[in-house]
Amino acid sequence: MATLVHGHADSRFEEVVTELASNIESGAELGASIVVDLDGETLLDVWGGHADANREEKWARDTIVNVWSITKTVTNLAALVLVDRGLLDLNVPVATYWPEFAANGKESVLVKHVMSHTSGVSGWDQPWEPHQIYDRERATNQLATQAPWWEPGTASGYHDQSLGHLVGELIRRVSGKSLTEFVRTELAEPLGADFQIGARESDRGRIAEIIPPPPIEFDINELAEDDPMRKTFSSTILDASEANTIDWRRSELGAANGHGNARSVARILSPISRAGVVDGVRLLSPSTIDLIFEEQARNVDLVLGIPVRWGIGFGLPEPATLPYIPDDRIAFWGGWGGSMVLTHPGQGLTISYVMNKMGDDIIGSDRAGSYITAIYRALGRK
Repeated sequence: MATLVHGHADSRFEEVVTELASNIESGAELGASIVVDLDGETLLDVWGGHADANREEKWARDTIVNVWSITKTVTNLAALVLVDRGLLDLNVPVATYWPEFAANGKESVLVKHVMSHTSGVSGWDQPWEPHQIYDRERATNQLATQAPWWEPGTASGYHDQSLGHLVGELIRRVSGKSLTEFVRTELAEPLGADFQIGARESDRGRIAEIIPPPPIEFDINELAEDDPMRKTFSSTILDASEANTIDWRRSELGAANGHGNARSVARILSPISRAGVVDGVRLLSPSTIDLIFEEQARNVDLVLGIPVRWGIGFGLPEPATLPYIPDDRIAFWGGWGGSMVLTHPGQGLTISYVMNKMGDDIIGSDRAGSYITAIYRALGRK
């Protein structure tokens, strides 16, 4: 194994290990981890590089990092667990569980609309200060009172930060537990996954420092005032260094502040690839997993501005945008800056990649693409 990379790798994955080592050596990566789980067997579990910008702390086996929008996949998985238990219905109005949400024309917004980014509530109406998302109650109440920004169910517009508050509130109302508590007690602990919404103070010493991406040369204020992209990102924290702050880590941001590593991300999402059962722990039935793959939207996303295809809770392959993800029955999503988790039920395969040096990518990255391509090549699959 390359000296810059540590862990375990099946001999078939030499190309992946070499690619990771090369990226660390060149500086394309600062620190990262990659995991491949196939039918419950961990074929690849590697990590390397540094956890801090000064390169004083090695990325260790138990290093965790803010995984940005990979958090959405865990939040939506939590909701699907409640669907599987018969406590949450995807096809009824959100207001069935959260009556206040019916305000201003949202009485027909369904649960599945929120989970597939088609609800029209992709951000907060102005006036709004992005840091107010830390106040869960205030942020959630405002989303409940405002009108949708487009006709719900007709198109997707990425719910960049609002998804966590919306789905999290549904989980709280249905289960009686906060999203943070539900993920811990119903997902992470039963599966033995080192994943959490936010980050405990006791874990502070093992959290990798986020290195923000290069500045985006695009002024959202040039867009029309009613453009969903402008409205969404105007109400969102856009300074990635915020993830290194205590306020960020103490908050419940179900769209963006999950903390884990490739091992824990793969573990917590692997029920989708493994017919809902992991080492005797049953989270989902096959019929609930099937719901993920019911296409809800396929359009140039109103917020991201690129072609996106949504199932319920997860992205589905869209070759026009991410050609390295096989056009198969795959559910995935990436985190800001380039991380990625991919579940492939027909193959019993879960792939995860997380890192701390962000690229200028919102969904996936060239690095993620090279690792995923090499992994499929190693498995002799497409």
